[in-house]
This record gives sequence, structure tokens and C-alpha cells, in this order.
Amino acid sequence: MLKVWGRRNSFNVQKVMWLIGELGLAHEHIPAGGSFGQLDGPDFLAMNPHGRVPVIDDAGTVVWESHAILRYLAARFGADRFWPKDAGERSGVDRWMDWSQTSLQPAVLTEVFWGFYRTPENQRNWTAINQGIARCSTYFQLLDGWLADRRYLCGDSFSLADIPAGTSLYRYFELEINRPTIPHVTAWYQRLQERKAYREHVMIPFSDLYGRLDF
Repeated sequence: MLKVWGRRNSFNVQKVMWLIGELGLAHEHIPAGGSFGQLDGPDFLAMNPHGRVPVIDDAGTVVWESHAILRYLAARFGADRFWPKDAGERSGVDRWMDWSQTSLQPAVLTEVFWGFYRTPENQRNWTAINQGIARCSTYFQLLDGWLADRRYLCGDSFSLADIPAGTSLYRYFELEINRPTIPHVTAWYQRLQERKAYREHVMIPFSDLYGRLDF
């Protein structure tokens, strides 16, 4: 059976669990990271020398890094459903996945979610937070224009492209921050919420993390 290491409120683990839910894969979830520990143990480091989650073990094939895991699972179990075999179409999915990881995720997760929500009020750097909020607004306005004539990031069908960026939406829309008017992103978010796997694995309340820099 597929094994998955990570904690349910980890942003990167949520991406992987969302796809596992979409694929309907039987799996064993092993809590790890944060208060669960394990990441510095020899057994875990033998799987991932970086000591981070998520990690999966598929009958002896060990994969770490969330986007590598997404691509592996889609190729192994998705039968072209989420990650196209055509090189040109696949590049479109990969572009959005890479952009989400290198641009959108740092702005939403690091600059705003950590800088604002998880940092105690008396330690917040409001200059950096406001810069992060502005950066998020720029990125989501870009996405809003892109989604004006598309249901999903790569057309009318859900794909891996939607998972990294889509995982950001729950935290972004639940934070008490200023957001631009982004009707097409909002409609996309509503479509994602209709997916059972999204509700189960991404829409996990995070109020217990407020003002906490630890796990």
C-alpha cells in the first residue's frame, strides 16, 4: 500500500493528499513533522536526506518534494488524466506548477500566512507583510485575467496545474487581509470547493496555528 509521511495541516502535504484523494488511492498516512517529529531520525533521513515532508513510499519507490510526488502519482496512477502525455500540453501544466512553487507560494505562505497569521502580533513586520499582501494581489490579479475564459488553469479540465495554486486559495481567502476584486479566481475557488478531495484535504481549519511560530 502507498505510504505517505506528513502532517495534515502542512501546505505541501495537502497538495499530495489532494491528488491522492482525486485518484482514490488506498494509502497509509503516517503523521510526521511538527509535533509528530520523526524527521531527524535515521529511518526518515534514509528516505529523504533533507528531513522534510511530504515523502511517499510506493512499494519501494520513495519520492520526496511535493511537486515531484504529484508528477509521480499522476504518471503512475492517473493514466494521462491530470498530467498529459503530449509534451506541449504537459509543459503548460509544468509551467503553472513551477510558477506556483517559485512565485505564488512564497508570497502567500511565507510572506503573508507566516508573516501575518503565524507570527505573534508584537513580532509582526508590517512593512514586509504589506509588501507580501501587495505581491499576492498582483499574482491573483494575473490569475484572474488568465481565468477569464478558462474554467481551470490549463483549459476546461482540472489538472495538476490547479493543485499547487489551488491549495493557496483556502488560506488566502480565509485570512483577514485586503484582497483585490478577482471574480474569476473566486469562481475557480468555488469550483475547487465542489471537489470532495479538496474539501477533505485542503480546507482544514488552521486557527490553532494563529500567532504560533512553532508547530
